[in-house]
Amino acid sequence: MSLIVMKFGGTSVGDTDRIKNAAAKVAAEIKNGHKVAVVVSAMSGVTDQLITHCRAISPRFDAREHDAVVSTGEQVTAGLMAMALQQRGLNARSWQGWQLRLLTDSDHAKARIMDIEGDALRARLDDGETGVIAGFQGVTEDGRITTLGRGGSDTSAVALAVALKADRCDIYTDVPGVFTSDPRIVTAAQKMNRVSYEEMLELASLGAKVLQVRSVEMAMRYRMPVQVLSTFANEVGSELPGTLVIEGTKDMEKNTVTGIAHTSNEAKITLARLADKPGVAARVFSPLARAGISVDMIVQTASEDGQVTDITFTVAMGDWERALKVLEDEKANIGFEKILSEKNVTKISLVGIGMRSHAGVAALMFETLAAKGINIQVIETSEINTSVLIASEYTELALRALHSAYGLDAA
Repeated sequence: MSLIVMKFGGTSVGDTDRIKNAAAKVAAEIKNGHKVAVVVSAMSGVTDQLITHCRAISPRFDAREHDAVVSTGEQVTAGLMAMALQQRGLNARSWQGWQLRLLTDSDHAKARIMDIEGDALRARLDDGETGVIAGFQGVTEDGRITTLGRGGSDTSAVALAVALKADRCDIYTDVPGVFTSDPRIVTAAQKMNRVSYEEMLELASLGAKVLQVRSVEMAMRYRMPVQVLSTFANEVGSELPGTLVIEGTKDMEKNTVTGIAHTSNEAKITLARLADKPGVAARVFSPLARAGISVDMIVQTASEDGQVTDITFTVAMGDWERALKVLEDEKANIGFEKILSEKNVTKISLVGIGMRSHAGVAALMFETLAAKGINIQVIETSEINTSVLIASEYTELALRALHSAYGLDAA
């Protein structure tokens, strides 16, 4: 008998009919002889509405009370799911984060998990009860409710699976698995049967929105198998119809590129004609760090005489205007001549553990884009990732061309 954690996202529990559908999948796994713990998100749109209520009261709300409000969406879903399971004759009850004792730090709205006291839940599961846990929420040592940030129910589910020593964590969503690229753009994109933790972590951080980055980090740290699959397909997780996120194997390295991710929510900033001397980069990026602005791609270009340099980097679109203000305020200290910025850019990223052992991966990318007349603005590489920044108008063309060039159309 296996122990499976089943997590259902907002679209999977978007209304009572969908909650009943999800409950049917839980019942099917129990009928197959498995013990099941269920983690649920708030119904789709509910969290956004709760945040809107908070902002309507005060633009500068107390983060502790914000968490007390927005965590209620999951509480509602957990209760409804437990009721739906009871209607099917199952012994089920709901658990809130504070009841489970999912302990977090005090960084409200983006708390990090410190520990899960899962003994009480495990004992109930062993007695044949099905636990329905409100995702996204936890509790501090002093009893304050916290939330884990956007997509936090994924992290709740993986952490719970680790704490319970589950055999697998199944993430049910509105897509049948992880694809080689965004199937809404690349019609030839293929669902992958399996992907390594490292590849999934890169894909998630580079624009693939199937799993929250922190959930993949936790799965990789504790080697917890995770499966992504659709709530709306006929199969259930024990039939393995989705994409398994597991430890990488040698046969996974046969393909140079596993997937292609993209993100269009970045802006490019160039500081022109800075003095090319030690400490210039620190004077640029330290003020941004103090303002809580994360920088992504960075390239520095020196002049022929070595006296001045240009520094180009990207930030999230949400931080773009604030970054420009910080830099203008620090202009005298940084010493740049002017700022150039562009919003209409897209980051395209190749990901694959096979890139470690295959030469020419980046060269093919550059050749493919050049053949389509697409100019590369910034390049960034790591051991299993090569990313480029291009004008947003070429996003679809670039994704489709690269998908074909690396043989992913027939994957």
